[in-house]
Amino acid sequence: MVRVLLLTTLFFASLNASLLTSKIESLIGKDNYAKNRSFIKIIFSDEKSYYSNSSLDSVKVIETLKENGLLNLFFKKPKTFEITFSTNGVPLFFVKLMSDTLRSMGYYRYITKSSNLNSSEFSWTVAIKSEYATDPLSLRKELAKRGCSIVDIERISGDKWHYSIDMRYAKLKTKKILQDEVKILKHANQDYWVDVSKIKKLTIWSLKGNTWYPYISYYDKHMRLLKVYKRDHKTWQITINLPQECVYVKLSDLYSLKNIKGGLKLKAIGQK
Repeated sequence: MVRVLLLTTLFFASLNASLLTSKIESLIGKDNYAKNRSFIKIIFSDEKSYYSNSSLDSVKVIETLKENGLLNLFFKKPKTFEITFSTNGVPLFFVKLMSDTLRSMGYYRYITKSSNLNSSEFSWTVAIKSEYATDPLSLRKELAKRGCSIVDIERISGDKWHYSIDMRYAKLKTKKILQDEVKILKHANQDYWVDVSKIKKLTIWSLKGNTWYPYISYYDKHMRLLKVYKRDHKTWQITINLPQECVYVKLSDLYSLKNIKGGLKLKAIGQK
């Protein structure tokens, strides 16, 4: 019995070491791994600490590699690289969440290469031109602000990465308005998103310099579209009733965001 237990322990220890080695090689390249094998063995000597609930913690592996100068994310010159994000969450919510995350990291220009939805997951691939690949640690930090975590990271090649994202507790990082609160939304260079999960009604004023033709979308907590309100004439004030399940509203203009460049004023009414 003791012998069987010992063999089992050795087997799983060997398997874990193999998984860790494979992950490190895929992240820094086989040549770089071979060149730094002895050093890598030292810095990853505590192999167990790189596992969480029997799963390899890819982010922690990357953190150690980066701290020790073994992960190079820079290119010799600006180039286009691809990132695929996958999840088992709601596609529309996921794309909105990842788009906001990329913008918060300074990636304003990217191209959607593909998207795919099957019975088990949704994946979204974008192409970005930059002098360096996305820093996984910075991405983790921005995702954490939105209630998400990175499950796994794969470096498919020098310019292709894959991230598996857990979005079970996802939320948009947006302005929340509470009962009787007044907010001023300024300088619209993109649609305004507001968390209205705690209120029943919202009064909206169009500020000076605007020519607002309201286009308002209502979403639930999973970013499923509940309804759309649009008005094809100039509006200065409007009060909207919010469905019980409404968590987010998107405030825009029917024709152009330039029509609300002066901003909007909001007042929350009632409490859910």
